[in-house]
Amino acid sequence: MVQPVLRDLPELAFGHEIAGLALYRTGQWRKAAAELEVARELDRTLNHHAVLADCYRALKRYDMVDQLWLELRDGSPAPALMAEGRIVAAGALADQGDLKGALKLMERAGDVPKKVREHHLRQWYVLGDLHDRSGDIIKARRFFGMIAEVDPDFADVPDRLRSLGR
Repeated sequence: MVQPVLRDLPELAFGHEIAGLALYRTGQWRKAAAELEVARELDRTLNHHAVLADCYRALKRYDMVDQLWLELRDGSPAPALMAEGRIVAAGALADQGDLKGALKLMERAGDVPKKVREHHLRQWYVLGDLHDRSGDIIKARRFFGMIAEVDPDFADVPDRLRSLGR
């Protein structure tokens, strides 16, 4: 639906962003990355970095994931955007077999803030998963338990806790 708009207004960053997000949601990584790159070029913000990095992660373009993460980290965006970028960057490290590096990248996300938001839960989930995958069941239980205290129905947390013996 956005293609006619983009034909008439090719300089509309928001149109490219919508197209990129729609393609991302359907798993069309290469096309999504192309649209999000155009949006990024047009609006010169960090808003697209996390989703764009996830596209490159799916395409195993880890060099681009690293580049986008560094730009995002150095740009100090809103906490939710920073969290998404951190999750993608850590996931890329884990994909490459570097669980220690992924955990190191995520370690700052393990703190408990005064007010827990969705992005905190998402980061704790990644921390729980990474600890589970690395064999540290105690820490995995801790992070999944922290999520369950805030939102008992978050993702598959009840199943994960059961599988970890809690």
